[in-house]
Amino acid sequence: MKKLKIVSWNVNGIRAVAKKGFLDWFKSENPDILCLQETKAWEEQLDESLTKVNGYHSYFSQAYKKGYSGTVIYTKEKPITVKHGIGIEEFDREGRFVIAEYPEFILFNIYFPNGKARAERLKYKLDFYEAFQKYAVALYKKGKKIIICGDVNTAHKEIDLARPKPNEKVSGFLPEERAWMDRFFAEGFIDTLRMFNNKPEIYTWWDMISRARDRNVGWRIDYFFISENLKNNITNAFTLPDVMGSDHCPVGIELKF
Repeated sequence: MKKLKIVSWNVNGIRAVAKKGFLDWFKSENPDILCLQETKAWEEQLDESLTKVNGYHSYFSQAYKKGYSGTVIYTKEKPITVKHGIGIEEFDREGRFVIAEYPEFILFNIYFPNGKARAERLKYKLDFYEAFQKYAVALYKKGKKIIICGDVNTAHKEIDLARPKPNEKVSGFLPEERAWMDRFFAEGFIDTLRMFNNKPEIYTWWDMISRARDRNVGWRIDYFFISENLKNNITNAFTLPDVMGSDHCPVGIELKF
C-alpha cells in the first residue's frame, strides 16, 4: 500500500517565510508533496535552498510581473506531466496554477484570485472559478481522479469564518462566491476537511493588522478538494494552525492507494 501526505500553504512570500524557519519546518513536516501559493517571486530570484530542496523535484509558476502571485509544487515523486495553466491566457499569466499528473491522480495547486480590491477583480475571480470548474469537470467526466488544493479566497459557510454577518457583503463571503462553491461540489467534488471534522472555529487565515490570530478571529479559505472517485482513498484531512510565518496556516490530507 502506498501512503501519501500532501500539504498546502499560502506563504505570503516565499522569501519572507524562508527567513522564518520555513525550510526547517518543511524538513520536519516531511510531506510527500508540498504546494505553496502566493510565492511572490520568480524562480530566478530564489537561491538553491528554495529551488533545489533535497529529496524533492520543484515546479514553479510565476506571474507576468515580479513580486506578485506565484505557485510551486515540491514533490518527492516526479510527476508524469506538469502544466502551468488551463490554456486561457487571461488566467494563466498570473502564475496561479501548477498542475501535476501522477499515476493515481491529477493534482491542482491553485492560488485563486482575491476579489476585494475592486469590481473588476471580483469579476475576474468569478470568471476564474467558472473556467477552472469547466476544466476540472471535463477531466472528472473522463474518469480522472482529481485533488485540488490552495487558497480559494472564499469561506464556504457561516461555520467557516468567525464573523459571518458583518462579512456578508465582503468579497470572500459574498453570496455569488459561496454559490460557486455549492455548484462545484454538486459536480462531484468534496471539501475534505468536512469529511473528518465538522467543528466550528477551524480557520486558515487571520488578518495580521488586527492581530486576529491571537483571538482566533479567522476565515477558512484554504482547502483540499477531491473528486468523489477518490473518497475511499482519503484517510485524513487537517489544518496546522500552530505553524507560523504567514497570515495563513498550512492545510493537508493523507491518502492511501
